[in-house]
Amino acid sequence: MIKKQLYSPCPGAIKVFLLILLTIVAAAFSVFFFITENPFDTTSFLSWGEKELVAWQRARMQLNPGRTLHLETFKEMQNLQPFKHVNSHILIGAPPVEKKLLTIGISSVQRPQGSELVDTLQSLFFASSSSERKHFTVLVHLAGADPKWLSQMIDSLSAMFKPHIQARELVVITSPLTSYHPSKDIKKTFNDPPAHVGSHSRQNMEYAFLMNFATHHSDYFLIVEDDVTCVPGFVTQIATAVSAWENRPWVTLEFSQRGLTGKLFRRRDLPHIVHFLLLFYQEMPCEDLLFHFQDLMQHMPVQFLPSLFQHVDNSSSLAGDDMGSPRNPAAFIHTTLQVARKSVPSNAYSLDEKFFYTQSAEAGSHLTVVLDVPAQVSRVQVLTGSDLRGEDLLREGQVELGYSSMNDGSDCDDYILLGLLVNGILNKQVLSLKSGEKVKCVRLLVTAPAPSGITIRHIRLWTK
Repeated sequence: MIKKQLYSPCPGAIKVFLLILLTIVAAAFSVFFFITENPFDTTSFLSWGEKELVAWQRARMQLNPGRTLHLETFKEMQNLQPFKHVNSHILIGAPPVEKKLLTIGISSVQRPQGSELVDTLQSLFFASSSSERKHFTVLVHLAGADPKWLSQMIDSLSAMFKPHIQARELVVITSPLTSYHPSKDIKKTFNDPPAHVGSHSRQNMEYAFLMNFATHHSDYFLIVEDDVTCVPGFVTQIATAVSAWENRPWVTLEFSQRGLTGKLFRRRDLPHIVHFLLLFYQEMPCEDLLFHFQDLMQHMPVQFLPSLFQHVDNSSSLAGDDMGSPRNPAAFIHTTLQVARKSVPSNAYSLDEKFFYTQSAEAGSHLTVVLDVPAQVSRVQVLTGSDLRGEDLLREGQVELGYSSMNDGSDCDDYILLGLLVNGILNKQVLSLKSGEKVKCVRLLVTAPAPSGITIRHIRLWTK
C-alpha cells in the first residue's frame, strides 16, 4: 500500500511567494492610486478602461525601470489618430498642398536672453538648395504667455522669411493655454526642483503639439531645436539614410549626438509618440521620455556620423573639420566607359596629377573603385573637367557607395546614393552608422548621355 505524503513547502519557497505577492499588491495599489488620485486630467480623451491600461503601464515602468515587455498593452490603447483635443492654430503661412518627405519641427519659447530662432531658420534654408526645399516644410511652434512677444515674433518672421512663407516652406503655429494639461500639484521627479519639472512638462506638451499637427503633412518628422546650425545638403543626406533604412526596423534615426536635435521619426509612429508624451508629460524631460518610448518599442536608436547639426554655443566646426589628407586604400578599378587611347582608368584614382579621359559616355556607364579591404570611409571627393577652361565636365552624374561585395569580389551587390555631382564636382562627408559599416565599392555613375569628352581628374577617399 502506497502512503500519500503531504507536501510541506520549505521556508525559502514561502519567502519567494511572499515577495511575489507583495510585488503584485504594490502594482495593484499603484494602479488604483494613479486612477483615483492622479489622473493627469485624462478624462477628456480616455475611457476608464483606457485609464486602467495607462495606469498599469505606468506601474510597470516604476517596478521595472529597464526594458519593458508590455508593447502590446501600450498599442492596445492607441487609435493611431491625431490627438483631437489639441487646438493648435496657424499664425503664419499654410500647410503644404501635397504631402512632403519631411517636416522639420522646431519648438521655440520666450527666453530672457533672447532667441536664436531666426539664425536657426536662416541656417536651415540657406543650407538647402531650391530642389531640396521642395521636399520639406519647417513647422515652428511658438510658446509664450506674453502677447507682445508673440506679436513681435510674428512680425519679424513674416518680414524676414516672406518668400519661404509664400512657397509654403515655413508654417508657424501656437497652441492656446486650454490645450495644456494642468501644471498644479507638480510632483518632484528625478530630484528636480518644481520649476524644472514644470519646464520639461511644458516642453513635452509642445513637442506633442508639433507632432500632432505634422501627422498628415509628411512621411517623416525631424526635431530641430531653436539654437542650431546645419551642414549644407543635410536634407539629401537624411533622404539617403532614410532610403537605405526604408525596409529595416527602426523607431528613431539620429543625425546629431546632442539633445533632441536630429531625431527623425516615421509619420506612422507620431500618434503613438503624441499620446505617450501627453500621458507621461510630468515624468521626465522629453529626451528621456523618447528614449523610454524606443525602449518600449524594443528598438534602439540608429545613430549616424558625422553630426548634421550643431548647437550655436559649440565652437567646433561642422563641415570644415580638418580630416587630413586623402589616403586612397589599395583597390581594383574597372569601368564601362570607352577608354581613349593611352588613357588608363586607374589614373582617376591616383593621388598625383594623372587623370582619366573618355571621349563619350552613355547613361548607365560607370567607373568603379573596388577596395581590396573594406574600409570606414569618412569623405569622398570627385573632380571632373579640364583644369584649364572647365571643359569636359561630367554634368549629369552621381556617386554611390557599396557595402557588400559579390562572390568573386569584383563588384558590389547593391549601392546607396552618396550625392549628385554639381558642376562636375562632389565633395561630401559620408554619413555612416556609429557601429562603423565599411565601404567596399565607390561608383561614379553617368546618369545622362554625354556626347562630348569627359575628364575624371581624381577620385579621393578619406578613411578612418
